[in-house]
Amino acid sequence: MPDVGQLCAVTFTKYGRLFYCNPGEIQPKVGDLVLVPTDDGPEVAECVWAPEWTDVDTSGFPTLLGFAGPEDIRRDEQIRRAKAEAMVAARRLIRAHELPMKVVAVDHIPATGEGEGAASQRSGGASGAKTTIYFTAPHRVDFRALVRDLGATLRCRVELRQLSARDSARVQGGIGSCGRDLCCATFLTDFEPVTIRMAKDQDLPLNPMRIAGACGRLMCCLKYEHPLYADAGSYPNPGTTVETAEGTGRVISKFPPGGSVAIRLSADGRAVRCPVADVCGSRKAFESRTAT
Repeated sequence: MPDVGQLCAVTFTKYGRLFYCNPGEIQPKVGDLVLVPTDDGPEVAECVWAPEWTDVDTSGFPTLLGFAGPEDIRRDEQIRRAKAEAMVAARRLIRAHELPMKVVAVDHIPATGEGEGAASQRSGGASGAKTTIYFTAPHRVDFRALVRDLGATLRCRVELRQLSARDSARVQGGIGSCGRDLCCATFLTDFEPVTIRMAKDQDLPLNPMRIAGACGRLMCCLKYEHPLYADAGSYPNPGTTVETAEGTGRVISKFPPGGSVAIRLSADGRAVRCPVADVCGSRKAFESRTAT
C-alpha cells in the first residue's frame, strides 16, 4: 500500500498548466508564491490548489523548497523581463531576415550570480545566461544568421528550437471545442497516433473543421472512446430493422459508450434509445437471451 501523503498544485504562469508537487515542510495557501525545483534551478510558482491528503504515493513528485522570498521574486521578475525583451527582439529580427518563422515561447536562464537572491545561490547551473526561443515554421529554416544577431542583441547565448504543431499547442495552451483547456496543455504526457479511421468508426463527420484541434491536426480525444467503438461489432448497424419493447423500428445510430442504440419506431416515427441488450436483432441481445 502506498504511503499517505499530501499534494498541492502550482502554476508558473497565470492560468497556465498545473504541476503537482509535494508541499514538504510547508503548508502554502492558494495565492502563495513558492519555490519549485527544476532542471534549471528553483523557480517561483503560484499555489493554486492548497495541500490535500491523498492515498497516492507522493514520493515521485517534486518537493517544494519553501516560500519565495523578496530576492526570489525579484529574480523571477528579472527573468520575466528578459523573456519579454527576447520575444520582442526575436520577432523584430525574424522580420528583418524575412524568415517564415513564428515565435511561440521563450525561456531564459540567468547567469550564475545574476541577482543576489536565495534562488540564484541555489541554482548552481549554467555559468552564463542562456535564452531558448521556441518557434514554428512550415519547413526547416536556416537561422544561423538570426542566432548571431540575437546573441549580439541579447548579449547571451541563444538557442532556437523548432516545435511541431502539437508541441506548439501544448506550449501555448488554449481552449478546445469542448470548452475545456487543451488536453495536451493539461494532462497528456505523450502524443499517441490518431488516425482518420478513428473518426470514421465513431460516425463523426469527416469535416476538418469538426475533428481538428487547435494545432490543426486530428484531435487527441478521438482516441479516448475509440476502443469502445472498435469492440462494438455486436451492435446492429444503422438501417437494420430490429424489435424493441416499444415495437419494431430501424436503427439510426449507435452509442457504444452508453451501451445503447437509437431507433426510429415504425409505428409512430418516434426516436427512442434502447440498451443494446434489449434489442432483438443484435448478436449481444441473442447471446443474452440464450444465456437466460
